[in-house]
Amino acid sequence: MGVSGISDPVVTLRITSTISPFETEKRFMRSITIAEFKGKLEIIVGSPASCMNLALFSTDDKFLQKMDDNDALLGSYHVDNYCKIHVTDTSGQQVDEYNDVSKVQKVEISDDAYEKRTDSARSFMKTRKLGHFNEEDMAKKKAELAAQTEEQKAAADAISVGSRCKVQVVGQPSKLGTVMYVGTTLFKPGYWVGVKYDEPLGKNNGTVDGKQYFECENKYGAFVKPLNVTVGDFPEEDYGLDEM
Repeated sequence: MGVSGISDPVVTLRITSTISPFETEKRFMRSITIAEFKGKLEIIVGSPASCMNLALFSTDDKFLQKMDDNDALLGSYHVDNYCKIHVTDTSGQQVDEYNDVSKVQKVEISDDAYEKRTDSARSFMKTRKLGHFNEEDMAKKKAELAAQTEEQKAAADAISVGSRCKVQVVGQPSKLGTVMYVGTTLFKPGYWVGVKYDEPLGKNNGTVDGKQYFECENKYGAFVKPLNVTVGDFPEEDYGLDEM
């Protein structure tokens, strides 16, 4: 089996399984083995690595091949961005076996009664001044958050819609694009920059959770923190698409 020859060390894959109706997108290093890959899939699909059979599908969901060599590298298979990996669980679990909470017996207790208990997690945290019961620590975290927010706002104020930019996120390759949106969003707090990449390396088309912030082709749009964006003279690369 030949290596696919794609230089990007990271690949974005769509993960599905026989024990969950949901599809998940995750990024993986091509340099990990299939055995290591299965270990990472355990927390995604809930199936033991020893009970996984993997199948590789193309970006348009056509079956390509089985991934049954645990010693092979993930990158030795022809995995492109947004290919699908389907996990068949052989442990006997059923779809949604652990998702139907209606089958779980609930025990409820009033807040006043819980407050009086001395064997509760709340009592433990209060006694040892942990978490939000540590006023000094909470004040420090609040100040740090305020400083980070102010830093992000200052960075956002220096970015203009329509500017060319370079996006640099730790652990990911640099990407070139155009700034399409700057400001706050409904999907997460803080300041965000909407970018239309020159290549289909994004996650959306400018719309998140039904809210449109800008418009572009699907997989060309992404939202990143202002401090990860550098504005400058970054011309689009010529990929020779107009050559005869």
